[in-house]
Amino acid sequence: MSPRRNARASVPRPSRHAASGKTRALGQHFLRDDAVAERIIGEVRPAIGDLVVEIGPGLGALTGRLARAAGRLLALEVDPALAAALLGRFADAPHVEILVADARFFNYAGLSALKPNPAGRVLVVGNLPYSVGKPILQALVEAGPVVDEMALMLQKEVALRVAAEPGGRTYGSLSVLTQLSCEARLAFTVPPSAFRPPPQVDSAVIHLRVRPAPPVPVDNPARLRAVVLAAFGQRRKSLANALASGLGLAAGRARAMCDAAGIAPGRRAETLSLAEFARLARTQDQTQSAGG
Repeated sequence: MSPRRNARASVPRPSRHAASGKTRALGQHFLRDDAVAERIIGEVRPAIGDLVVEIGPGLGALTGRLARAAGRLLALEVDPALAAALLGRFADAPHVEILVADARFFNYAGLSALKPNPAGRVLVVGNLPYSVGKPILQALVEAGPVVDEMALMLQKEVALRVAAEPGGRTYGSLSVLTQLSCEARLAFTVPPSAFRPPPQVDSAVIHLRVRPAPPVPVDNPARLRAVVLAAFGQRRKSLANALASGLGLAAGRARAMCDAAGIAPGRRAETLSLAEFARLARTQDQTQSAGG
């Protein structure tokens, strides 16, 4: 049995009530502006050799355009009713597969094997629901170089944080952890009028190009993540105090850790570059090793 038939069999009969209830719960707003849809797709320019993964196709504003451009399209829709409608719409498109799946937990590791051409790219495009946008982004970032590029619609506030540079209030753990894996760029903003129903806030599209390796030396990714989360856990505190609290260290040891990394303990986390966070993590590792 083909994957397409498996997907079709897994989708129950559409229910408008069920669809609207789930999408409201997820904070989903359906894109209805054709010009915005074209700009999103233009950010990644899918070609016949590419696999495109669309997250949250909803009513299909992007799906038809992606199906015409890509060699293969895999659409992940969490709502069974919406997925069923899309299956009917693309029943005669063998290169389009609609799956009922939660993008937060989807296994992205095997995507390279699904490319229609081994030399093609794996692209991810989506209008992410506000309520689950950050965990979906985290799952995609953690997938690593299996994905080549992404064009993702997010709440503008979140998109600004993803692409933020050191020194501003929007720069935080989301900025650091995303930019360690991806080159991030805020592509353009989208007004509420582009959606149905219109949200209460602006949205924005970010373009992410996945790096083959981090731009700074990373010896222990888990340690680096812990250091970053601790540093931003209490933004009003100095770096040393935030690290002491977040990592469970004595204040003196946290200050020594900063000194060993060549970073003033009194600085704030939002002023640190990726390279400085990497040095802090290495210092933490060395400190722990020396202490047994």
